[in-house]
Amino acid sequence: MGVTDDAIAETVLKTYDALPTKYKPVKATEDFFPWVPLSGVVAVRDDHSPPECLSLGTGMKCLPIDQVARANGAVLHDWHAEIVALRAFNHLLLNECLDLAASPTSLSPIVRRRAPHEMSELGGMQPFSIHEHLRLHMYASEAPCGDASMELLMEAQADPTPWPVEQLHPGTKKLPSPLRGRGSFAELGIVRRKPARADSPQTLSKSCSDKLALKQCTSILSSYTTLLINPANAYLESLILPESQYVARACDRSFGPEGRMKHVAGRRWPGGYAFRPFRVGTTDREFAYSRRSKPASSKELRTSNVAAVWNPRLRESLVVGRLQGRQRLDPKGASAICSKRMSTTVLQVLAALGTPDLLREISESSRVKAWKQSVPLADRRGVKADVRAKALEGWIRNEGDDFEVNLQ
Repeated sequence: MGVTDDAIAETVLKTYDALPTKYKPVKATEDFFPWVPLSGVVAVRDDHSPPECLSLGTGMKCLPIDQVARANGAVLHDWHAEIVALRAFNHLLLNECLDLAASPTSLSPIVRRRAPHEMSELGGMQPFSIHEHLRLHMYASEAPCGDASMELLMEAQADPTPWPVEQLHPGTKKLPSPLRGRGSFAELGIVRRKPARADSPQTLSKSCSDKLALKQCTSILSSYTTLLINPANAYLESLILPESQYVARACDRSFGPEGRMKHVAGRRWPGGYAFRPFRVGTTDREFAYSRRSKPASSKELRTSNVAAVWNPRLRESLVVGRLQGRQRLDPKGASAICSKRMSTTVLQVLAALGTPDLLREISESSRVKAWKQSVPLADRRGVKADVRAKALEGWIRNEGDDFEVNLQ
């Protein structure tokens, strides 16, 4: 018998429960109950092995558009739980690669070296691959924000009349097209930005529904990790949600081959990429800090501002996309899962490997924007462009955070 959806959820929940108090919301009081979404990536090695949590994250905020250019790669643009969990997973992969690169005899339970014939026959310049026998799953304590949660949002309204399109917060930049947050919730199947209050600063960070839909095509590897690991074995097999958060028609529309992704159904691209839709399963387990866990003794719900980051090599607590307790401009406040630190790890791996082709391609410029336009990422760029044109129309890129990459 294979691993159950409940077992996948329980693996993430137990891993979170074991974290120290500093990584969790403050204690509930009579006045309020703090809540936060949780997500995690789980690996299953075979039908007889227990599931293993490889990463988890909590959080529910993102960076306003007018602060992106000042992030300098050291501040997360998006720390919603699903995105934090995926970043923590990629951090783990990069450090597994670093160990393999540093010692030719070392082995990893997650990543393996690719043989030369794989790069010529299967494509891709990447020196590593995730083990073929690993099956990857994700748990989320809340329905992903955006399209997959719109029916839940509508059901929660006393007045079902769709809200008007949100007005821009005074002083923020004008968006080039009307990306919706929570507003106009009668419009289904569209790309949305992260939801926020109408008076909040504007963001261009896309919803978790949209990002997960795209990752069914690009894999759950980040652009940095894709420089080192071939994407073919890096796709989710399932997304597990609490029963209370699952609306079949919403998930089918958002992620399924008969919904908005139908125009790329069955599609394969060069470099090991393909449309590989995950199954959406359910669990009766509920997260201790979900909205539905509020006791009757607490008067109101209040969002927690602390985001937890965990993998077997890392534990962090973040506030506003940086390490908790650090000043905004303190360079030591950069999280291990921020773009700047993960891109540095990529350089360390390539330097240890002595991989001249890859090093030459990405070292012609020390700026990360040039990295992302380099030849090794051409296949990935092609997939993203194709999917955005055919399935996720209206996607506006969140640009402006360009920074220098170095080995320090």
